[in-house]
Amino acid sequence: MTNYTCPFLFRCGNYSFDLSKKTLVMGVLNVTPDSFSDGGKFLKPGDAVAQAVQMAEDGADIIDIGGESTKPGAVAVPAAEELRRVIPVIRKIVKKINLPVSIDTYKSEVAEAALSEGASIVNDISGFRFDRKIAKIAARYKAGAVLMHILGTPRDMQSKPAYRNIIKEISVYLKESAGISLRAGVKKESILLDPGIGFGKTIEHNLLLIKKLGEIKRLGYPVLMGPSRKSFIGKILNLPAGERLEGTLAAVCACVLNGASVVRVHDVKETARAVRIIDAINKS
Repeated sequence: MTNYTCPFLFRCGNYSFDLSKKTLVMGVLNVTPDSFSDGGKFLKPGDAVAQAVQMAEDGADIIDIGGESTKPGAVAVPAAEELRRVIPVIRKIVKKINLPVSIDTYKSEVAEAALSEGASIVNDISGFRFDRKIAKIAARYKAGAVLMHILGTPRDMQSKPAYRNIIKEISVYLKESAGISLRAGVKKESILLDPGIGFGKTIEHNLLLIKKLGEIKRLGYPVLMGPSRKSFIGKILNLPAGERLEGTLAAVCACVLNGASVVRVHDVKETARAVRIIDAINKS
């Protein structure tokens, strides 16, 4: 088990979290027609806002909104379409819920528009690599930054992913992303690192990342993990995305026991209950 008293603070916009007190739950809200698990369910702004309110009631600490699917094989959508999907939703959610809203994007244009409408976090699957302007935008708004590792792009990332030393290579990548952020003016206490479960990884890679998560934490930043409903769970259990709750909860608990400070999930209520138990164990 990890040392629960690690004094990590996470600041994002006007929000501040003491990560030594509890594990944060980030609720996934995809306003896309083609996301692997919930694509098409929340395309209408009213439905998306209602889902955000429900997640807040269920125990979410952060709402993460995405307007482009980044599942394996996904093709990029234009920034204008991404903006059309996410901005009306963000505009309404920030007025209804007193929680930080995260924008899941790697495009600086989308990040800036979202932050100007009240979002507090930029969650970038490329770790601020695909669009280098995004780091300075995050810094200007004093936004939180979730820096994820990816091997390649969503379109090709699952085409025979291979590493010589996956923990070392991901650590180097994330350290470099943190450096990009810091040089742009993002504060250290506003950075979360995400090893990128499922983004250019085999089943064995994903399991090893969860098991060796403590080595990623040695970089000196809190870690976010997103195992929710991912294909490695489906392959182990031979279940479709909609039937992976128990597998997701098992993976989430393993992530938290191994040092994750934030977990990104679709099933907020169940996850919030599970991590409360793990937090109680860690504090005992």
